[in-house]
Amino acid sequence: MLTGGQLAGLIVAVFWAILVCFVSLVLLRLAKVLREAAKLVGDLADQAGPLLDDMAKTVEQAGEQLDRTDVITKQVAGVSQNVSAVTTVMTSVVSGPLVKAASFSYGVRKALGRPDEQPSRPQLPAQRKGRR
Repeated sequence: MLTGGQLAGLIVAVFWAILVCFVSLVLLRLAKVLREAAKLVGDLADQAGPLLDDMAKTVEQAGEQLDRTDVITKQVAGVSQNVSAVTTVMTSVVSGPLVKAASFSYGVRKALGRPDEQPSRPQLPAQRKGRR
């Protein structure tokens, strides 16, 4: 038969065996989780390289498009300045002779008109009150 000390030792040994089995299972599951995490990190690293290359190409293409837009904007500014200059020249070329022709025709009408006629000017209300 077993003595009290031996029985206590046997109980402690059984509990230690159960504890070792439990810790072993936990460690095995932890190892599995770590393997999956390593695989996931590896896959992520494999995908990150091409993704970063694509992003770099996209940024480079965006920079090229901005450079083209800069050139177009400068050309449009030049065109608008040219249009403004042409408008100014056309205004001075057309308006000068037009004013002269209008003045000449007015002078001819006045010269050929009857001398006793009074020009009919529109009068302001203040002028009408003063004449009454």
